[in-house]
Amino acid sequence: MNGIDFVVDTNAIIYIFSGKSFVTEYVKCNLIASVITEMELLSFPHITSKELTALKSFLSDCIIIPLDNRIKERAIFIRRKYGTKLPDAIVAATALEYNLPLVTADKGFRKIEELDLQLLEP
Repeated sequence: MNGIDFVVDTNAIIYIFSGKSFVTEYVKCNLIASVITEMELLSFPHITSKELTALKSFLSDCIIIPLDNRIKERAIFIRRKYGTKLPDAIVAATALEYNLPLVTADKGFRKIEELDLQLLEP
């Protein structure tokens, strides 16, 4: 996608909101998030209304990618080939379908050879 820099995983957004210095370079980037990432972030059981408002505001500046047939098929392939959890397979498939690097702290994504991975190391 033109003008988009990265696909962000749930933990990358959590680190951004935690004010971690190692993610500051991503704050001003143009970001994509999978609908799965949005769902994970907004469904934390102990999220406060203030945190919820802030996350919704942040997500409104991202492009949220829905689960479509291409992403679904690629996620199935990834899950079968690498044995990843379904949400991770969907996030990885989103990055691959849009030909963008995935920003995450989850080292489990390393096994997906096709990914252009930006691994955050706190």
